Amino acid sequence: MDLKVATLVAGMVAGADSIEDMDLARHGGMPKLFAGCRAPTTLGTHLRGYAFGHVRQWDAVASRVLVNLAQATPLLGGADQIAYVDIDDTIRATHGYAKQGVGYGYTGIKGLNVQVATVSTPAAAAVIVGTRLRKGNAASGHGAPRMIADAVATAKKAGATGMITVRADSAYYNHDVITASMTAGAYFSVTARMDRAVTAAITRIPEQAWTGIKYPEAIWEEAEQRWISEAQVAEVPYTAFTS
Repeated sequence: MDLKVATLVAGMVAGADSIEDMDLARHGGMPKLFAGCRAPTTLGTHLRGYAFGHVRQWDAVASRVLVNLAQATPLLGGADQIAYVDIDDTIRATHGYAKQGVGYGYTGIKGLNVQVATVSTPAAAAVIVGTRLRKGNAASGHGAPRMIADAVATAKKAGATGMITVRADSAYYNHDVITASMTAGAYFSVTARMDRAVTAAITRIPEQAWTGIKYPEAIWEEAEQRWISEAQVAEVPYTAFTS
């Protein structure tokens, strides 16, 4: 077990991004660095034996590594004031018909769905604070409440003791995601879907309530006497979830 895990970690550090690439851990001068390595087929069999309980164990390991790293380095500078936890998903294309969990998701690409949570600050780049590999046809927001709870908890342990804001797109616009963010002690910024209720609320906004935004790269159109590439924003009360 320990030898297989060490081989996997060594292979990833060396640049491997697939099971086939793990063979590089046995080439060149690698035997001088490691007392023993396992073949890619053996490592693949090992990984296929993982259950969700093992995944949660690795989540705990990854969390502790990040927390320790943040304590030893300025990884999340300014996290004691402001931090952002972003959650999103992406499709990773796969090839072949025997891949476990492969499916066609919302992009129309056959592959696996990866959900990722990151933490960042205005002064520090984003670092991964949580990941989850799901079936290719998994809904974007599936499992998001638990991911958010874990990500915020890890961020706090890593030094995010100030204001934390969870950010997500409209795929995560649901009551459970908002509740998870608030329960974790974080603010939230989630894009609302353009459903009938939202559209109706927009139409009720008075014209004078809108405020124009001029983008940094906007172009002034002399003929129309206005900025091209501009937007307007307005703030109004709205009850998103009533059930």
